[in-house]
Amino acid sequence: MFEWFHRKEEPPLVFADNEAAFAHACTMGNRLLLNALVPGLVVGEGRRGSEGEHCFRLRLAGPKGAFEMWCCTMADAPAYPVVGDLVAFRIVRIATELPEDASLIGYIAVKLEPQLDVRKGWRIAASFTPAHLKPELHL
Repeated sequence: MFEWFHRKEEPPLVFADNEAAFAHACTMGNRLLLNALVPGLVVGEGRRGSEGEHCFRLRLAGPKGAFEMWCCTMADAPAYPVVGDLVAFRIVRIATELPEDASLIGYIAVKLEPQLDVRKGWRIAASFTPAHLKPELHL
């Protein structure tokens, strides 16, 4: 009788590859907010920055579908993505004074697996965030 109150466990959505997972992420209507993790697909590799950061061309899943922009990892990241990886971009600042295609400021935070848990979100495969970076506290 008390089984009525238990939530039914839904199996995670498992996608065939990163492209299929990214196509699904584009239909989710992701909001571009501060501290948000936005799913993206690495489509190209750029040069290395003067401080050691690696730059990549990402296709991000925005509120109106996919858009491309250049993004970087942090300078002392423990690992780096490769072309074809499904990643998450963390938004640190939205610069309204810059053109729209360059207004998101942040970094590539994690590598994602092509699995989506409906309640918990995308499954994380690896972190590109340095260990010394403290998480932001919200009170």
